[in-house]
Amino acid sequence: MKSRNEVNSLQDLRKIYQKWRGTPYRYGGVGEQGMDCSAFTRTMYQEAYGMSLPRSTYEQVEMGRQIAKSELRPGDLVFFRTGGGNQHNGVYVGDGSFAHASSSVGVTISRLDNVYWRSRYWQSRRLL
Repeated sequence: MKSRNEVNSLQDLRKIYQKWRGTPYRYGGVGEQGMDCSAFTRTMYQEAYGMSLPRSTYEQVEMGRQIAKSELRPGDLVFFRTGGGNQHNGVYVGDGSFAHASSSVGVTISRLDNVYWRSRYWQSRRLL
C-alpha cells in the first residue's frame, strides 16, 4: 500500500506530466517550444517539490543516492545509457513507468520493461 506522501507525490507528478505532455523534444530546450530530458526532469522537480536540479543529465546523476530498481518510488530519477556516451533520464511515476522527454515523441510516459529502455537502463537515484 502506498503512503499518503507517495500518493500525493504521484498525483502531483501526473498533473505536472499532463501539463507538459506532448511538448516536443528539443536538445538544449527548456520550455513549451521544446525541451530535452534533463530540462524535463528539472522542471518536474521544480514544480512538484520546489527543488532546483542541475541542468544536465551528467550533473543530475551525481545527486542523491543510488537505489535498486526494485526500490523505485514516485519521484525517483531513472537513468539510461543510450549509446555513443549519451545519457537519458526521466522521473519514475509508479507502476513500472517513467515520464521523460523522448527524442522521438516529446514528453511522454514509457515503461521501464519496454525492450528499448530495459536494455539501456543504467541506474536509479533517490533525491528526496
